[in-house]
Amino acid sequence: MDFAQAIRTCLNKYATFTGRAQRSEYWYFFLLLVIVNIVASVLDSVIFGDIPVLYLIATLALIIPSIAAGVRRLHDTDKSGWWLLVGFIPVVGAIVLIVFFCQRGTVGPNQFGSDPLQASISNAHVARA
Repeated sequence: MDFAQAIRTCLNKYATFTGRAQRSEYWYFFLLLVIVNIVASVLDSVIFGDIPVLYLIATLALIIPSIAAGVRRLHDTDKSGWWLLVGFIPVVGAIVLIVFFCQRGTVGPNQFGSDPLQASISNAHVARA
């Protein structure tokens, strides 16, 4: 999955908390969040000074799809989306979530759905034929 496809997938699944998300989908979307927040912060400092107007708008617009992508990523590793709440534990929670998000997803179907990596590989083979 490339950058544009990952962004399109995450935004199309704006509030979809079911199913699975492969690593590339999650991390490309995370990269988009970082870029948007940096650009919004720079524009805020230039236009509004110390008032983070654009940053807050961007954060509010992207918080639901970022939570949904995180839940789907946890589902890919066969973990409940409730594990996302571990992030509220200072330092340790963030480390645990990073480890979970970096793990390879379950090979084949799990309780949350079919393997998105196998589906994308199958689609690539069909597209070449």
